[in-house]
This record gives sequence, structure tokens and C-alpha cells, in this order.
Amino acid sequence: MEKVIDINYFELFAGYVLLLIPVLVLWYYKTGLVKDTIIAITRMTIQLLLVGVYLEYIFELNSVLINVSWVLVMSVIASYTIIQRSGLKFKLFFIPVFLSGLISIAVTDAYFLGFVVKLDNIFDARYFIPITGMLLGNTIKNVIIAMDAYYKRIDDEQNFYRWHLANGANKKEALLPFMRDALKTAFNPMIATTTIMGLISLPGMMTGQILGGSNPNVAVKYQIMLLITIFSSAILNVVLTIYFSNRIAFDNYDNLKKNIFRN
Repeated sequence: MEKVIDINYFELFAGYVLLLIPVLVLWYYKTGLVKDTIIAITRMTIQLLLVGVYLEYIFELNSVLINVSWVLVMSVIASYTIIQRSGLKFKLFFIPVFLSGLISIAVTDAYFLGFVVKLDNIFDARYFIPITGMLLGNTIKNVIIAMDAYYKRIDDEQNFYRWHLANGANKKEALLPFMRDALKTAFNPMIATTTIMGLISLPGMMTGQILGGSNPNVAVKYQIMLLITIFSSAILNVVLTIYFSNRIAFDNYDNLKKNIFRN
């Protein structure tokens, strides 16, 4: 096995020069996203550097309690991010978003790690934490897009929604067109990316495995299953999130509440 080429900290931070490209583009077109981009990159850097340090200790301890607690912390952060970026009120949507994420993770983790990989302990830190983190990281975008498309379109087209109700449709039937469009908006890019993934690029996880010295055939098999698992988890997460949040987003007369959006 060839030795993995390490990146020292000077070389790591030299790589940040590449950020001049997106920052200058965002600044030139006056998008107002330069500050958000710098803050996001800074947070990402600090978080990942800290993760690299304490994951070593978590992997050594390999405690079920610690591993599950870490996943719960990641789920809380993911839920906060989803609600914030969707423009919805945190206190109203935290529980449905958080529960949906946990259920989708539990189902897909149990199947992938327990049935496919056949781990004796599905909470093994070296599998459970990175796989769960990958599921959360890749589903956040889909949930944000779906929630944003779903509730904002209902708010913008309330006459269309009420027309269905007035013509005898129940709430579920009246919401079906909005649910359909939200799923299309959230998953069309993901389906397109998955279709050509193996032809034009090596996905991140697969690239990491190969650079880490894994056999390419082993990396390919893991990547296939990870893409399937991520896609399944994302779909389940979106559907459950909208299903649970519908219970608090509408009043007793099936009208969308105005106070669900942040001002």
C-alpha cells in the first residue's frame, strides 16, 4: 500500500487562495453573499479542525453512549440549519424537522450498517459516525430546498390551494401538487448528478478512500451503496419533515398560518 501524501497546515491554508474566485465574483455582482461566504468557510474550517482532533479520541473510546450523543448533536445542528435557511420559525419547526432526521437516519443506518455491511455493532464509531455525518450533510440541502419550495409556493398560491378545497378535495389532495413540485425541485439535481456521477467524476467519499489506500473496487462498491443510502435517506427525510410539519403549519380550517415564516 502506498503511503498517503499528507497536507501540512501551510499547504492547507495556501489552498484558501482559491476562495478569491468565488469571493470576487460574489462581490462584483453585489450579491450580498461575501460576508456569509467568509463566515461559512471560517465556521467550516474551525469545526472540521476540531472534529479531526476529538474524533481521534471518540474512535479510541468507541462508546455507544458517546457515539449516539455525537450523532444527536449533529442532528440538532442540522435541524437548526434547515429551519434557518428555509426562512421558517425555529420554535415551530424544530421538533418535526429533528424527529424526521432521526427517523430517516435510524432506518437507513440500521439497514446499511446492520444488513449490508453486517457490522456486529452498528454503533461502531469508525462506521456509525462518518456514515451518519455523510447522510446528514447530504440530506440537509434537499430538505432546505423542499421546505422552501413547498411552503413558499403554498403561501404565494393560496387561491389555487383553496380552489382545490372548495371543489371537494381534502387537505391531503389539495397539497399534492405542492408536494409533487417540492420533490421535483429538491431531487431533480440529485438524480441528474447520480446518473452521471461515475462517468465524469469520483465522488468525495470514493476519492477519500482511494487516496487513503483502499482498493478501487472496494471503494466503488461502498460508493454505490452510499449513494443509494443517501438518496433513500434524503427522500424519507423530506417526506417525513413535510408530513410532520403540516400538522403545525395549518390552522383548524386548513389555512396556512401566517406566523410560520420569520420576518
